[in-house]
Amino acid sequence: MRSSCVVLTALVALAAYYIYIPLPSSVSDPWKLMLLDATFRSAEHVCELIQYLGLSHQLLALNFIITSVGQKNAWSSARVKVTDTDFDGVEVRVFEGSPKPEEPLKRSVLYIHGGGWALASAKIRYYDDLCTAMAEELNAVIVSIEYSLVPKVHFPEQIHEVVRATKYFLQPEVLQKYSVDPGRIGISGDSAGGNLATVLAQQFSQDANLKNKIKVQALIYPVLQALDFNTPSYQQNVNAPVLPRSVMVQYWVHYFKGNSDFVQAMIVNNHTSLVVVEATALRARLNWTSLLPASITKNYKPVVQTTGDARIIREIPQLLDARSAPLIADQDVLQHLPKTYILTCEHDVLRDDGIMYAKRLESAGVEVTLDHFADGFHGCMIFTSWPTNFSVGIRTRNSYIKWLDQNL
Repeated sequence: MRSSCVVLTALVALAAYYIYIPLPSSVSDPWKLMLLDATFRSAEHVCELIQYLGLSHQLLALNFIITSVGQKNAWSSARVKVTDTDFDGVEVRVFEGSPKPEEPLKRSVLYIHGGGWALASAKIRYYDDLCTAMAEELNAVIVSIEYSLVPKVHFPEQIHEVVRATKYFLQPEVLQKYSVDPGRIGISGDSAGGNLATVLAQQFSQDANLKNKIKVQALIYPVLQALDFNTPSYQQNVNAPVLPRSVMVQYWVHYFKGNSDFVQAMIVNNHTSLVVVEATALRARLNWTSLLPASITKNYKPVVQTTGDARIIREIPQLLDARSAPLIADQDVLQHLPKTYILTCEHDVLRDDGIMYAKRLESAGVEVTLDHFADGFHGCMIFTSWPTNFSVGIRTRNSYIKWLDQNL
């Protein structure tokens, strides 16, 4: 009996040691966030073991776990019609709000889910619930795009699929089928989906046949650049829950089908050192010492390596491509973009990507709403139902939908 108590105590202590991570007092629901992070880390460790044993790619295994755990329950809103179909060969899930006699045509949002270009699905309950809420509260048609994921496909295939599905939807006969007002269409996405939505908007703004087809873009903690992994938010949140810096860099490398051995060198910005001539002009476009306010920069110092490793950019030139890192797009591209909403969270490595993009857009004459949550963390907006219900998740979702309601 005594030995059993000792073993139990030891196991509890080990579990507490694994679960506990130091978090700022300002973060939303810290103990619940620790449990969420520990669960996700555990799944990642299991999937790393699966890959080590040669059973499957770790991302395929992790996505299997995420989609299995996130399966949609049987409940659905009686006021939202949900249909799985495809737009020009790309799977989509369409959510249609109930029609109103006084509004024969509805507004619409094309939504692109996050997950590091490798995880999640339009069909898991987190995104299903979000899109259902959007369709119901906005009385809109929400098209959630089920693009292909890493490691089955890599950059830029995800972009091609999102562009293809959107062009298909924008056809007059398709808009008519769903009773959508062609003048009230927005694009949106979170995290890696925010990256794809940003790239989509930039490409459409340069296409004479598609310019002005999108009324608004709404970006939720978007991934916007891979040149500097030492912005103040990357330094501040280096070990933040859900998305620590090392994991974000790994997602970038996987997206490009690059060499994982480069991850540690990229973390210290060796890939954009002074010897990498191609990066010199681009670094000026994300000079955070001028793009971020003093309240953000504080005492953080830029990390610019003198020599670094020029081999990384030679092998992964996509790192400097504006189609992957839309924050570095030319100014004349930005000035044609639609009204923009950007949601950022304090406890997120991607915080400064969003703030810098807002600043660049404002400088280009674009109307921007920057919605910052001091207690937010990466991914929080999809966590609104038990047991992963966070107060900041509910507030971010409400704020996001309110902006769409007022501007779309």
